[in-house]
Amino acid sequence: MSKKITPREKDYSIWYNDIVQHADLAENSGVRGCMVIKPYGYAIWEKMQAELDKKFKETGHLNAYFPLFIPKSYFSKEASHVDGFAKECAVVTHYRLKTSEDGKEIVVDETAKLEEELIVRPTSETIIWDTYRKWVQSYRDLPLLINQWANVVRWEMRTRLFLRTTEFLWQEGHTAHATKEEAIIETEKMINVYADFSQDFMAMPVVIGLKSENERFAGALETYCIEALMQDGKALQAGTSHFLGQNFAKAFDVKYANKEGKKEYVWATSWGVSTRLMGALVMTHSDDKGLVLPPKLAPYQVVIVPIYKGAEQLEEITISVLKVKSDLEKRGISVKFDNRDTHKPGWKFAEYELKGVPVRLAIGMRDLENGTIEVARRDTLEKETLQIIDIDLKIDSLLINIQENLFNKASNFRDANTFKASSYDEFKKLIKKGGFVYAHWDGTSESELKIKNDTKATIRCIPQINTDEEGTCIISGKLSKQRVLFAKSY
Repeated sequence: MSKKITPREKDYSIWYNDIVQHADLAENSGVRGCMVIKPYGYAIWEKMQAELDKKFKETGHLNAYFPLFIPKSYFSKEASHVDGFAKECAVVTHYRLKTSEDGKEIVVDETAKLEEELIVRPTSETIIWDTYRKWVQSYRDLPLLINQWANVVRWEMRTRLFLRTTEFLWQEGHTAHATKEEAIIETEKMINVYADFSQDFMAMPVVIGLKSENERFAGALETYCIEALMQDGKALQAGTSHFLGQNFAKAFDVKYANKEGKKEYVWATSWGVSTRLMGALVMTHSDDKGLVLPPKLAPYQVVIVPIYKGAEQLEEITISVLKVKSDLEKRGISVKFDNRDTHKPGWKFAEYELKGVPVRLAIGMRDLENGTIEVARRDTLEKETLQIIDIDLKIDSLLINIQENLFNKASNFRDANTFKASSYDEFKKLIKKGGFVYAHWDGTSESELKIKNDTKATIRCIPQINTDEEGTCIISGKLSKQRVLFAKSY
């Protein structure tokens, strides 16, 4: 393999881009800030999507699809919402092109101006709540539990593949409820669905908590989030769930008749994760040799590489390989048999190491004679030769071990880079070093913004579980009920 990965310690940003591109996850497109997700990268996203979709349906949600274009007037109905997204909106003003008079270029046809400009969706609350007004009439119509898999556009100034792109893929749940209590239960339920997915499938430990008022989603009364720590010591927001109160119901006049026939506004939530999870996956586990994938999200969990000379040896080895492949697949393990004669085994080993395939099996003529097979695991780079008898059982157990090892490794890294600060001087030293820093905060925007301006660190969340003692704010000295989580972030 000629693809070289820039060492992580030398330049983390280039290291990340090298892995994303060299491992065939994605590449930049001809449109500034947009990406092409390549088949291998999209296969990982499909695995994420399938598991999340399963979890959504298990919790009673149904999928629907809403328009990409949103009338501009809809945005003016919820003031804080439009303020939050105004600077990122792409706007459609015309609906036709024409050839210039000299015939040399394509220009906008100024006679084809839209009566009302359309926003290319940055998020779908407004178009969905306009629709919900037609769907909700009675308490019998509630709760309304809808999810959408879609693309959105946010005109970002600085972009990075998967982490922040002008267009990205995501899911967005939008629900309507009869009571405030039901909506809050939904909000909390969905952030826990995200946390379970992140930890069980991505092998990525997260902290669950509430955003500060300054960091909330535009239009929300509360925003719950999950925060993960990347290997460069920065935090990454991996998912959010918003309690929207009645803001959107009032803006779009979504009412229901209760059991007594009285009209009341519904209560709302929205929640989402995006292809940003792909970036989180890369940065949580990968190393200087390339991508490292948890088995539960790998497009193929095992690759088998034959080592042979000539067609006769390959034919003989293939008989044994196909038996192994069949036994593994019967256990639900995805397997690729790479019998290409266009590349040597060493090249293939390097390719699958770069692409993060959890387990690589190699088998040659000597293995056939001895009844053995070589097993290499990507997470630790360890190799051993095992008896081929019952290899399916051994690989099944190994994949479970790899999944657990990746989670434990990431958890240990986070623990080793999580600190408590008792003074502002200590806080500044720790934040400069990188990692999660828990510190007391008095709850005011003034203190929060002062810390952000001084250190570029933000409050990632107010932890959901408070196991802390009361104290005093590191910057104002005022009373604080618990420490909050600070970090520099993506």
